[in-house]
Amino acid sequence: MDLHGLIDLLRDALPLMLKGAGYTLLLAVAAMIGGLLIGTLVAVIRLAKLPVLAQLSALYVSCMRGTPLLVQLFVIYFGLPSIGIQFEPFSAGILGLSLNVGAYLSETIRGSINGVSHGQWEAAKSLGLTYGQALHHVVGPQALRLAVPSLSNSLISLIKDTSLVSVIAVGELMLATKEVIATTFQPFPLYLAAAGIYWAMSASFEVVQKRLELRLNRMYVR
Repeated sequence: MDLHGLIDLLRDALPLMLKGAGYTLLLAVAAMIGGLLIGTLVAVIRLAKLPVLAQLSALYVSCMRGTPLLVQLFVIYFGLPSIGIQFEPFSAGILGLSLNVGAYLSETIRGSINGVSHGQWEAAKSLGLTYGQALHHVVGPQALRLAVPSLSNSLISLIKDTSLVSVIAVGELMLATKEVIATTFQPFPLYLAAAGIYWAMSASFEVVQKRLELRLNRMYVR
């Protein structure tokens, strides 16, 4: 394929691929929010050592981290309907990604909270703060500063993991690319273009991560 043919191919393919990239971002952000909620809840339960719930949370983390994301998506989308629970492809994708990343984020959050000096807990206790108040007002903000790099890495990985939801017919970037390839029979340049779009999205979040780290560091120094 000559240069002009390549330009024409990409010009025709990019609208559909960029639409798929929009779904990829939506999936990643929605799953990150869901994962943060799940991860924070699981981390707090395990740190508080609540009876039964702590053991169930540890089992959840072990299962999610010990099985492939692709298998988890298949269980949710193809397996659950057999017991009367059914999700649309997009909803199943968000649920699967949220549950998966939530397990990893729970360990990040738990480690960050444990990374805050025990003296901070003692200081909060001496001020009459409850466990929840100490976590929210004293320990949590410091733990966030420690957690930002790992949380950002998880989001960047999540952007790439969204490619797996193409197997359950969610129209994200990878599925859009496959559809274009099916009509043009030009896999090499189109897969390279998809890789470039994934890289551009990841690089954008890296910039946001660095700015957020700088801002939190300045606030902490003050």
